[in-house]
Amino acid sequence: MISEWRLDMEDLALYAGAPVRKTKICYGKQTIEEDDIQAVVEALKHPLITCGPQIEKLEKELCEYTGAKYAVVVTSGTAALHAACYAAEIKAGDEVITTPITFAASANCARYCGADVVFADIDYATMNIDPKSIEEKITDRTRAVVAVDYTGQAVKINEIKKICKDHNLYFIEDAAHSIGTKYNGKMVGNLADMTTFSFHPVKTITGGEGGAILTNDEELYNRLKLFRTHSITHDGVDKEKKGFWYYEQIDLGFNYRLTDFQAALLINQLSKIDRFINRRKSIANKYDEAFKDIPEIIPHTTIPESDTSYHLYVLRLNLDRLKCSRQEFFDALSAENVQPQVHYIPVYWLKYYQNLGYKKGLCPNAEKLYSEILSIPLYPLLTDEDVDSVIEAVKKVASYYRKE
Repeated sequence: MISEWRLDMEDLALYAGAPVRKTKICYGKQTIEEDDIQAVVEALKHPLITCGPQIEKLEKELCEYTGAKYAVVVTSGTAALHAACYAAEIKAGDEVITTPITFAASANCARYCGADVVFADIDYATMNIDPKSIEEKITDRTRAVVAVDYTGQAVKINEIKKICKDHNLYFIEDAAHSIGTKYNGKMVGNLADMTTFSFHPVKTITGGEGGAILTNDEELYNRLKLFRTHSITHDGVDKEKKGFWYYEQIDLGFNYRLTDFQAALLINQLSKIDRFINRRKSIANKYDEAFKDIPEIIPHTTIPESDTSYHLYVLRLNLDRLKCSRQEFFDALSAENVQPQVHYIPVYWLKYYQNLGYKKGLCPNAEKLYSEILSIPLYPLLTDEDVDSVIEAVKKVASYYRKE
């Protein structure tokens, strides 16, 4: 058995006489161009490098891009999720339902507000949260659903919206992966009660860090704005009586203010988002075509409603047809200088959640998926030669480990 011996990675890299790439292709990378750098430089020359004009401009452009009425930009995608839970008035004793196949922040945001996290299982074919599992997990304590557009593919928004409406729940769409995705022809960001974006460097557009919450609800918008500035406000203050300097804090908020130079970078990135997305789609389509007839790889099923912007390209290994583990496949690709990643460890497997009493076995589909998945390189700076190298490496490793 392959597990009984340790593969010599140098031998594998030379298998079939194919040379190893001299430089490693990582799974993700930001696209920063000269005009992005100049946009940051110009913002740094302005008297206000925080709480300045670039923030309002970015929020306006995010609204124009998505069709949402309101946008609030914050320091990270995690801050965006935290703010959304706060605006939904999530509190201790409440429950928030989310998927386990996500970054921890999709669950942590509920914990920040004192609520309990309930994990719904995924649809194994699409890898997104299963609306049927959501419905099964609803109790009289449930207050919100945080549904993650995993890889960039939209969740089944209409089904989840109906469930939330029927049970009087907030629908928070974690769109950290899916800015630019359309669902039934409508842009993500304009479909849930609140939608959160992330601008981490490996995302479609980046501000180094950063996040945003979009909504069509004015009351939620006002709560979000206050929350990012410590819930401190000058509104309603009689400055003639109390002084020009006076302000009030009306709740316990956070300092989640984005800087103006980050906003300037994001504005410039947003102007190029269609080019970035088109390149991502082109690479994903090439991968689809290359891997469709390889029995060692399970195709990713996409729902027809989602015109997906592709943050990640996830390979699912058909381990029944391979004489190796996912770890060995991962290591072999790394030896070929194609660096994969795994997105994600089921959140409730993490020690913090295990210490809260969550047990393995909670979401069988999610756990099966986790054992099989690898994310392979996908970002606009990949050249056609890079893409061909990734395809060659995947095919080579799959062939090497193929069961006879």
